[in-house]
Amino acid sequence: MESYTVSQLSTIIAAVGGVGTAAFGLVDAFKALPGGGISRAGFKFIRQTILKLAPEVASLDGTGLSRDSLLYTLQSQWINGTAATDQINIAKSLIKLRLTPDTSAALASATGVDAAILSQIAASIRSGTALTTQQTDVYGRFDLLLTTLLDQAYQRAGQRYRSAKATAVPIAVALAVIAALAIPNQITLTQAVLVGLIATPIAPVAKDIASAITTAGQAIQSWGA
Repeated sequence: MESYTVSQLSTIIAAVGGVGTAAFGLVDAFKALPGGGISRAGFKFIRQTILKLAPEVASLDGTGLSRDSLLYTLQSQWINGTAATDQINIAKSLIKLRLTPDTSAALASATGVDAAILSQIAASIRSGTALTTQQTDVYGRFDLLLTTLLDQAYQRAGQRYRSAKATAVPIAVALAVIAALAIPNQITLTQAVLVGLIATPIAPVAKDIASAITTAGQAIQSWGA
């Protein structure tokens, strides 16, 4: 069995991680395709929730709060990889801005709060009237349920996106095989396939692993000195 020095082992791990990083980079580059490519994966769960929480309202057509504009904004953030927490907060804020007496019934149905009181809340917000204690309680419940629904949608969307991003694995394998063919007599095709398979899991922590091995090697050398 071939042996390696600590320095060589660290270099190998860093190189394997580099293959994984390159594969992730290629997958991420697919967002330039029409519709966002693979980066759009999972957004359908968000869309389904938004369609329930953002009913069509004629008075909002052509404005920044129209349903189409809302979906476009949220999809752009999803494709660009905005932090999930920020996306949820923005989606919730936009939906709450759409709360009017006309949309209150649909929002009440989707969140399970009292429709009549939510309509009163919408009217009070529009007129700038202070909410009553009962209205404040219902509005707080509405806010919590809205957050829960959006969080569920984004969690499911994230799971689907992570599954789709697994396409980086065959890309990493292809890159490793191409490298093996381009530089003969270095590693076999079987070894190249193995490198590709482990490259993506290692990529995020390759630098840390290589650094840890180097540090451990130095500690062992110092102990034996």
